Amino acid sequence: MVNTIFPRPDFLRNTSLVHLATLAALSSVSTAVLACPDLAMVPGGVVVQVSDGDTIVLDDGRVVRMIGTQAPKLPLGREGFPTWPLGPEAKTALEAMLLNKSVQLGFGGERVDRYGRQLAHVFVEGPDGPLWAQHAMVAQGLARVYSFPDNRECLDLLFAAEGRARLSGLGIWHDPYYSVRAAAAPDQLLGRAGHYELVEGRIVLAEQRSGRIYLNFGRFWKEDFTAVIEAPAIKMFAASGVDPLVLEGALVRVRGWVDDRDGPRIEITHPEQLEVLTIR
Repeated sequence: MVNTIFPRPDFLRNTSLVHLATLAALSSVSTAVLACPDLAMVPGGVVVQVSDGDTIVLDDGRVVRMIGTQAPKLPLGREGFPTWPLGPEAKTALEAMLLNKSVQLGFGGERVDRYGRQLAHVFVEGPDGPLWAQHAMVAQGLARVYSFPDNRECLDLLFAAEGRARLSGLGIWHDPYYSVRAAAAPDQLLGRAGHYELVEGRIVLAEQRSGRIYLNFGRFWKEDFTAVIEAPAIKMFAASGVDPLVLEGALVRVRGWVDDRDGPRIEITHPEQLEVLTIR
């Protein structure tokens, strides 16, 4: 099995590199229709401000967080917050795409976050028809896939676009700041605590204890990298027909925020955080 992304049951499939490239090469409107048939589409209004590569402001004052993606971050008034590499470039690209243009919003999950921002997919009329902004940013290597357990629509084709951009070394994928990290280098991962990372490695041991599933990437669980699947996420995996316990020995890619609890670890809150690259 190669490059399997663990999405919801209707999207579960084996995804080869050729399939990734084919999906990513489709037009943005086509991919939107294929990936997001259940989006609730509503008029958005005119974009009057682009805050960064994944956040816009509409003419009625609503702030829209472009769900499903994470662009390089900017300080935006936060004292001591560093500008991530390619942050200004991502903002400039999104401005060229959306600023002073009328957009439509597509909702596929939770609609508003705790900050009052709209959580939506954004579509704008382009020279060749409707353009899906998230897909375009990911395809250029100016954003990466960033998902939530309560907002899981449209991810399949965003993963495909990201895979092609990463293989081609586009945008952020050419910068070491965004490199895929090695699970076998826990000391280096500890240095990335507090950062959102993609981590690849082979699962040495998969076990369930105290209502959690632990995917251990080394023999010393208090020192080596671990991915932890909490009880609510275990239910999501089960609903997808996937048992993470069978992945012992598999080469996988995990994405999420790195913390330091008995060594570096990432908490998995939903299946899309885990991609299976090979099972031996």
